[in-house]
Amino acid sequence: MSTYKKVEGQVRIVFLGCGVIAGKHAKRLNGFAGVDLYFASRAESKAKEYADKYKGKGFFSSYTAALQSPDVDVVFICTPPDSHLELSVAAMTAGKHVICEKPSFFYSTDFDTIDKLRQEKGVQLFVAENYFYKPALKKLREVLATNPIGDLKFMFFNATKTQPVTDWRADAGTAGGGALFEGGVHWINFISNLGLTVQSVTGFQPSNTGKPERSMQVVAKYAEGPIGTLLYSWEVNALFKGLRNSRVFGSKGSIKFESNGLYIFVRGPKWKLIFPGIADIGGAKGMLTDFIHALKTGEDAAFNLQMARRDVELIEQAYQTSVI
Repeated sequence: MSTYKKVEGQVRIVFLGCGVIAGKHAKRLNGFAGVDLYFASRAESKAKEYADKYKGKGFFSSYTAALQSPDVDVVFICTPPDSHLELSVAAMTAGKHVICEKPSFFYSTDFDTIDKLRQEKGVQLFVAENYFYKPALKKLREVLATNPIGDLKFMFFNATKTQPVTDWRADAGTAGGGALFEGGVHWINFISNLGLTVQSVTGFQPSNTGKPERSMQVVAKYAEGPIGTLLYSWEVNALFKGLRNSRVFGSKGSIKFESNGLYIFVRGPKWKLIFPGIADIGGAKGMLTDFIHALKTGEDAAFNLQMARRDVELIEQAYQTSVI
């Protein structure tokens, strides 16, 4: 039997931080029945603006007021990463469930604090890792489970793009790291949920990538045998600003897939072209659906706290072993 408090009736969610990502999540959640939205910002005018724009039930002029409000069940943290742990602890201490934007916390050991509070207060914390819910990842995992290309040997993941960095992401103290930590965490999650077990990772940085880094190569050793290579970059000119191909190589063929999830092409003893679907290509709707279900039932979400911690541990390992 679950030890988590269930949210009865309407799920009342307050956003801490009124930026682009909060707006995207709020727009999606507007399509969910049984969800009420509130907004909090250090600038009251901003909170009111978002409440008006995204059909909110109310707004707060400070994060503290939002956390203390009896009208709130869930706190959705959409602030820069350096505030995530402090705000999560404050929200859980106040008896609120938490959805925390990625990257979650600076250190994997921070999850010890969160897990302790989770048990003491009976509340949940979810990390908003939408890549776990991507239709392409689910379909690729299903395909690999059928062993269509023989023994797996190599896996190559192309996640290169051009992304200007002009905000808090340019400050390692605020962001917690460079490109791999802030955005590459999505792909660390992706390569860790293919039905294979990542045994270890090693990081490699181009010599002219800058600080914090804008590009990183991560080589993963899987317990089942294959070697995976992830290229993650914010400074590579990709076709159409992000159209890229990734590959999986086996002893009897290969799998080619568009990195965003447009298609999967299996070339083995039998050929197959698969279109996972583009309606929720990034997985965000599926993620929020799962979180709302978990809040109402008191059950863990499919992407749980242990998985989120593992992602941070792998990034720590990549940085610790990085070679320039």
